[in-house]
Amino acid sequence: MIQQILFLIIAGGASFYAFRQFMAIRQTILLGQDEEISGDAAERWRNVLLIAFGQKKMFKRWIPAVFHLFIYVAFLFTQIELIEIFIDGAFGVHRFFADKIGGLYNLILNTIEVLSVLAFVATFIFLARRNLLKVPRLYSLNGWPKLDGNLILIFEVVLLVAIFTMNGTDVVLQGIDPDHYPDTGTLAVSSWLGPALFGGLGEGTLVVLERVGWWLHLGMVLLFLNYLPKSKHLHIMLAFPNTFFSRLKPRGEMENMPEIMNEVKGMMGLTEDTGEVNMEEELPDFGANDVTGLSWIDILGAYTCTECGRCTSECPANQTGKKLSPRKVMMDIRDRAEEVYTKIESGKEEYAANPEQPVSKDNFDDGKSLFDYITREEIHACTTCNACVEACPVLINPLEPILKMRRYEILTESAGPGDWLPMFNAIENSGAAWSMTIDREEWTKAE
Repeated sequence: MIQQILFLIIAGGASFYAFRQFMAIRQTILLGQDEEISGDAAERWRNVLLIAFGQKKMFKRWIPAVFHLFIYVAFLFTQIELIEIFIDGAFGVHRFFADKIGGLYNLILNTIEVLSVLAFVATFIFLARRNLLKVPRLYSLNGWPKLDGNLILIFEVVLLVAIFTMNGTDVVLQGIDPDHYPDTGTLAVSSWLGPALFGGLGEGTLVVLERVGWWLHLGMVLLFLNYLPKSKHLHIMLAFPNTFFSRLKPRGEMENMPEIMNEVKGMMGLTEDTGEVNMEEELPDFGANDVTGLSWIDILGAYTCTECGRCTSECPANQTGKKLSPRKVMMDIRDRAEEVYTKIESGKEEYAANPEQPVSKDNFDDGKSLFDYITREEIHACTTCNACVEACPVLINPLEPILKMRRYEILTESAGPGDWLPMFNAIENSGAAWSMTIDREEWTKAE
């Protein structure tokens, strides 16, 4: 009974705290602008199945993809055993499913054990890639992102040790006290590893070790659940909605702005005269200078980012030594979104654009913007080639926020790189990127 009460307190408290963190992330993502979700629903579900669940794009680099698959599939199957752990903890029983689903139970445990061994190997390989082989796109991370990548792998090792400690001692106890420890059948690993490691121990020690393994397994799961909102491994959950809501338009198609399109049509005489323009009317902001000007899909992408660096490693601007890193852009958006959400939640008047109104998404100004995180040099370096978009294994689109920031700089601030201005002037005056002394359509009049 004491274990049941302790289980309910720990599991309930940890789950509640995790729920609050996930709801805060949801509210942070919704700081972005609304965006209509349209297109073929079947294609969206196909993306979820092939890209998020099937990890199709990961296999463009098949060696890390295979080892990642070991960990991913092991994680999925371990959740089946986790269901039993929660039932056992809540009702004070042991191996609830052992005598209820027959041979299927043994098959499930064997699958978990084999996958756990593969995941164990993959975990050490990934630790070596990060810290010994120093793969550039992984080793280049510093501070928390670098520590985060190592911590989750260490957590994985501890979890696997807990699983085999629990199963190994349980196998030995089945021969000592079969009334309390139901027969699980022959297990691929624990049936030989358990007796080899724990066979000479007394029953009392075995019982303690089995409980240690059980509680350590549960504890690591609850720790991981509460760690996810602070980690890049949040992509384990958000990869599914991100691939579903990803934009279905062709890679090279840029978002049109109706306000600009109508202005251009008016200049070219392609629209009917709608009367005089109200010169006192305030011009809208074009593009985005902060996370509240981005789409919520862009912020969702920032939270989904796996920080794998494939986008940056494929970026031609980055390869030629320019400052642009699409991975950094997405990480900066996430950091800024968290900062804005925290300040709005504080309710402090100093963050209100209009002090007479409470601080909110639409009434927020802390004197900062995305340009304090992402420099203008970075967004100017982008060639809009879509290499980063194509490289991302979970359909994140770093190009969209880059374009929106450039549009804000050029159309709202009337700023931009000096060497771009001749092109803008040429387009405005002659309708061509290159300045010409004759009308662009002159050639059509030649006889």
